[in-house]
Amino acid sequence: MNRMGDAATRRPPGEPNSAGSGRRGEGDRGAHGRPTEDPCAPLPSRVSDVPELPPEVSDAIRIGLVALRIDDASGSILAALAGHLRLLLAWTVAINLTSIRDPAQAARRHLLDSLAAVPVLRDRGVDAFVDIGTGGGYPGLPVAIALPARRALLVDSVAKKVRFVATAIDAIGLGDRAEAWAGRAETLATDPDHRERWPGALVRAVADLADVAEVALPLVAVGGTLVAWKKEPVAAELAAARRRIGELGGGRAHVERVAVEGLEGHRLIVVTKVRRTPDRFPRDPAARARERRGAALP
Repeated sequence: MNRMGDAATRRPPGEPNSAGSGRRGEGDRGAHGRPTEDPCAPLPSRVSDVPELPPEVSDAIRIGLVALRIDDASGSILAALAGHLRLLLAWTVAINLTSIRDPAQAARRHLLDSLAAVPVLRDRGVDAFVDIGTGGGYPGLPVAIALPARRALLVDSVAKKVRFVATAIDAIGLGDRAEAWAGRAETLATDPDHRERWPGALVRAVADLADVAEVALPLVAVGGTLVAWKKEPVAAELAAARRRIGELGGGRAHVERVAVEGLEGHRLIVVTKVRRTPDRFPRDPAARARERRGAALP
């Protein structure tokens, strides 16, 4: 696989990139347009190579766009969102990008959950962001499509996931403003072209909120926004993370509800960066793990 780490970290933030980087010529299919389960078989690289979503799933996405105040009069947003999801479901047959195989559930729990951040980012004027731990491209690709973003860097340490995201970026035509990068956020935060240069950071993960803030806030510019996805209950976790968020330069965090039917317990934790992050952050994962173990001792 073509890892884009060096080129990505050298590119100054805010400069549009053209490294779409999906692998051309990987459109061979198994029966019914789905990839074969042979892990060595070529995987589809074009949306036209994979099955369409059921009509009711497309309708649910369209309803979600309206609920989230995302204007899609031309239908281009829905087409790009659906294309990404179709590729995800097809690749998952072979390389298990998500445990959710049902298209309706994936549309709600991945795609619409991701889009919940669009009104938050739009209201704050965020037009460029880094997505940390992007997995199969959520939340970064839906947000980049619907915002729309001037630039998006989707980061994951797992090579097969980055390979998929790069292919999806190319397939849906986002290569001029989105890029997938294989590596850790801690590494990216040591690069002066990225440290405290991003207007926004997105983290949709199960990690502890204090840990999320430590890997994300060093990348956010002063005045920028961190959005983290969590499920209720969030009060205790948020209270425990407040001191660390403050040390990292974050202001008071507030909680936004996800306005999508079926995701009533989902929340967005929104933090504005109010001052610079001390150079000692982020610490390496082992140091953070030792601190968590220490805190758990009686």
